[in-house]
Amino acid sequence: VHLVESGGGLVQPGGSLRLSCAASGFTFSSAVMKWYRQGPEKGREWVATVFIVGGNANYADSVKGRFTISRDNAKNTVYLQMNSLKAEDTAVYYCNALSGLRNYWGQGTQVTVSS
Repeated sequence: VHLVESGGGLVQPGGSLRLSCAASGFTFSSAVMKWYRQGPEKGREWVATVFIVGGNANYADSVKGRFTISRDNAKNTVYLQMNSLKAEDTAVYYCNALSGLRNYWGQGTQVTVSS
């Protein structure tokens, strides 16, 4: 199983980034996909979930209205569009897959929001 995140980087406050997570080794279309993040000296925090059916999604209050999670089952990829970024969004962002009873994690991608 592999989850490979990409798209992180340095962005100014108010800017945007789009993270991608390419999945392999399990049935992507049957997995609930999530994004988490871990800021400096903080615990890992759930950010967003996209469900299997209909692309329904949930968001943490801290990102609601600014971030959008989506999935492309044909490409086995989940995305996180991040707009209106703030300094407090600085973190390593992790992709997570819940497939049956198994939980998989990517290696993370760094997002730094700074002027």
